[in-house]
Amino acid sequence: MAAARGLSLTAAALRAVTPWRRSSRLLAASARPPALREASSSSPEADEGQVHLTNSCVQRLLEITQGAEFLRLEVEGGGCSGFQYRFSLDTVIHPDDRVFEQGGARVVVDSDSLAFVKGAQVDFCQELIRSSFQVLNNPQAEKGCSCGSSFSVKL
Repeated sequence: MAAARGLSLTAAALRAVTPWRRSSRLLAASARPPALREASSSSPEADEGQVHLTNSCVQRLLEITQGAEFLRLEVEGGGCSGFQYRFSLDTVIHPDDRVFEQGGARVVVDSDSLAFVKGAQVDFCQELIRSSFQVLNNPQAEKGCSCGSSFSVKL
């Protein structure tokens, strides 16, 4: 009985957790309903060469970017599966960059990284232990680690 009470108390405590303050621009939790995570593409005729943005990604980018800022997605060697995703806010677009824009939010991917993420979705996920941008449903990835930040490519 005591174990059941402990479990109920834990579940009640988890429901009572309030979102973090919005002071940190990249990692702060957002108070939007999870239903906004439905996938939407960056263009009506989306093809495999596109990077798709979910509604939660668009909304979070609109909250944290200022002026000419955008989210840069890069793929670099490392992580427990061979490659890892790296997100950063940037203001400089290079000649080899591809810009994916939706609803005023922009995600920029360099041509080398695009080969590893074409056809994937960028999402903003909010969990109890972290809030972060993540790459979902990457058709170029064969497998990934449990945290979702690294992957191996299909050969």
